[in-house]
Amino acid sequence: MNYVKELEKSHDENRVIPIKEKNSIHNYYNNELSERLRSVKKVNGHLIDTMTTIPLPFDVYSYSSHSGTYHPHHITENKPSEQASRWSSGTHDQDQFICLRFSSPVVASKITFGKFHRAHVCNLKEFKIYGGFNHDNMMELLHTGLKNDTEPETFDLRIHFHGLVFPIQYLKIVPLSTFGANFNYSIWYIQVQGIQDHDLLKKIVTQYQRYQEIQTTRLCLKHFRQRNMMHIFRLLQERTKVELEHPLLTELHSQLVMNGDFDGTERLLTQLLRQGVFQHYAKNAPYKATWHRIWATNQDGDSPCPRGGHQMCIDIIGRRIYLLGGWDGHKDLSDFWCYDIQADQWNLLSADTLEDGGPSPRSCHKISFDPKSRSIFVLGKYVEYQTAQDHRLESDFYRYFCDHNKWMKISDNTAKEKGPGLIFDHQMCVDEEGQILYVFGGRKVNYESTTTMHTYSGLYSYNIGTNTWRLIQADGGGNSPIPTVTNTTPTSVSSTNKNDSESCIETSIKTTMKSRVGHSMLFDPLTRHLYIFAGQRVKDYLSDLFAYSIDANQVTELSQDYSKEAGPDAGYTQRATIDIEKKEIYVLSGYLQNQGCDVVKSGLWVYSIEQNRWTKVYQNENRDPDYWKRMKHVEPCPRFAHQMVYDQSTNTQYIFGGNPGDRECANKRLDDFWQLRLVRPDPDDILRRSIYLVRMQQLKEKCINHPISSIDDPATHTLDALDYLRSKLTPLVNHDNPEEVHEFRQLCARLCLSPENAFFSTLDECKDLEQDIFSQRNQVFEGLLEYIPDEMKEPTEQLLDVVKLV
Repeated sequence: MNYVKELEKSHDENRVIPIKEKNSIHNYYNNELSERLRSVKKVNGHLIDTMTTIPLPFDVYSYSSHSGTYHPHHITENKPSEQASRWSSGTHDQDQFICLRFSSPVVASKITFGKFHRAHVCNLKEFKIYGGFNHDNMMELLHTGLKNDTEPETFDLRIHFHGLVFPIQYLKIVPLSTFGANFNYSIWYIQVQGIQDHDLLKKIVTQYQRYQEIQTTRLCLKHFRQRNMMHIFRLLQERTKVELEHPLLTELHSQLVMNGDFDGTERLLTQLLRQGVFQHYAKNAPYKATWHRIWATNQDGDSPCPRGGHQMCIDIIGRRIYLLGGWDGHKDLSDFWCYDIQADQWNLLSADTLEDGGPSPRSCHKISFDPKSRSIFVLGKYVEYQTAQDHRLESDFYRYFCDHNKWMKISDNTAKEKGPGLIFDHQMCVDEEGQILYVFGGRKVNYESTTTMHTYSGLYSYNIGTNTWRLIQADGGGNSPIPTVTNTTPTSVSSTNKNDSESCIETSIKTTMKSRVGHSMLFDPLTRHLYIFAGQRVKDYLSDLFAYSIDANQVTELSQDYSKEAGPDAGYTQRATIDIEKKEIYVLSGYLQNQGCDVVKSGLWVYSIEQNRWTKVYQNENRDPDYWKRMKHVEPCPRFAHQMVYDQSTNTQYIFGGNPGDRECANKRLDDFWQLRLVRPDPDDILRRSIYLVRMQQLKEKCINHPISSIDDPATHTLDALDYLRSKLTPLVNHDNPEEVHEFRQLCARLCLSPENAFFSTLDECKDLEQDIFSQRNQVFEGLLEYIPDEMKEPTEQLLDVVKLV
């Protein structure tokens, strides 16, 4: 950005705080205060890791209620065969809990739930666990759920807080739901594991209390400064020697809020950019979705017709997107299109692939692009039940060579070649390096005339070079002819035999990777993992997440239910892509199960593989047809059975078509084509935005300064403000940001519509003017802190939040 470079150049000769060491901002805690805080945060983490955990004895401190003889003390005894050996709540509501107390502070690292000897409707499907040093002040340590089976489950508890090991003496379990609707909650047995070493815990508690004292002092300092009680602020800081923030931020507050030195403030902001302070926010800022509708056609002015259940794949090197088939609401399609990204143009490769030696009309199939051979594989299709009985269609398998515009039929029936039978709503990925095609899930077309039961396909691999299929894992939801692979899920007890070299293919797992339809499967060629999640099995919407290591032939359950871990609702036909460099998965929602009902939502989520964390980019709950008519050129309406591909070279997603779930017109399908980019601000843009906020405040003050002297000539004063707006503020406006443009236009309107100026204070208000200006500047300062790393700035909490009404 040229403006930022000019700004930095103009500030080179006016540096405010010379910094001798390049990394001194990031090493802020090198002074006396920082030594105190760093000593608090060191807490001998290596000792915690090496200490042997033991079962921690506890008493039941309190509970919400109990039913009959199902008293809370039963959870201290593990009697899985006894129906009465459990705590059961007296009612089924969100106020139920059971609170445990340890005889002395502990570090509780794991909790184990025992179960009844058979599945039970009262088992906890979802629950939260809180812990704290006292029972009135607890923080969340875990949010998850149990499986409705007989096996004990062990979960890791959060033990770190702001870099500290977190000691607790109270543990509170809060049930949220059971497997049976409206049944009372039951807990059969609890064991808490952790550390109770007296000497180590004494040190942990002392350091944590010291940290609390420092944080409490910082909250007080923040409170007094926000209210301009600077004499109390300085006295407290002098007595405690506690600093509120990094010295640069203290100087920033002094220049902006106390002195109103806006030029000095801008120089300080530029210095923060030079020191790399804005890098952290630029890397971790929430994504913002920017949609752009594509109106491309071919040379005849045509484009793909409305459809759902179609398939798309992308050739990133060739800059082309391929689209095949689908259902238009009345019939299956067999047209084949190619979108040239660089030319922004559709090309119709085939009006009917069957006539060109390719697949017949179909939907709910799957296509995958192999970059090495530059070919596309096509497998599966949806077949109506009655059609399956009448025609007994086979599982054909096709390959399209992109450079030669030629189809080849690989197989008439993959089932006869040890591959999957005729399936639909499955997933398929290509391992370019190994030249292997992976196929997972999908519903099998059932030829039995006596039943319409759902049967599912397992995990298969197809060797492209040798033209051979292999069954890796049969359907994990029922009797499997081949034992499923080992599970190493971090949230449940594993039964892996590490001494058995064949364990990864010979050991059954307690939690199987069930086959499903409408799920997502993505391949990471760097780690050589397949990621499989979501989908539907019979009537159940799934929200589990698995990683399958191709080389180790091993499954890891990353999440049993990510909807309980701040992830999206359970659902199917969502569309997902992966960025292997950023280690992120992007999910555009489809059909979701929300509080017991099926809905179609417009939502976008990002899953960080490294952090095992979901983030919601946006979710539009609006179901008003008139609203989406107005927004049809702004963002895509809710849909399912759409398709999405990702161009990692430009960080761009492409979305086409789908079913809008229109209940008034069940045959309606979509033909809109969208481009989606997820953007974060770069450091230069953060500086621009920061200076924009500062100059907005300076303009406001130009309009209210010295009202007594200005009231004789308001026109001159207004012209001065208008000149500042034109020369200093307008060049900073980001016209691609609607919120910023709206904010700027409002300011212009308030400034220009009244000759006396809308910001003028009356003489009666002059006594409050100083405090008003202080409050406004303070708001700007707090807005700037959004871009500063937490370790440099004042606490985000407010002192007033500590006060509780009894």
